[in-house]
Amino acid sequence: MTKGLSNAEIAAQMFIGPETVKSHVSAVLGKLGVRDRTQAMIVAYESGFVTP
Repeated sequence: MTKGLSNAEIAAQMFIGPETVKSHVSAVLGKLGVRDRTQAMIVAYESGFVTP
């Protein structure tokens, strides 16, 4: 997600289905308590999990 890839692009790189990616992304959003990928990335940067 941090690279801005679509579900299909992530799925291709990980050799899994796009629906599996969608499920995992939804789980991450729920655990972080955010609405979308943009908010998830903000949390990731602010927490130091991801660096620019």
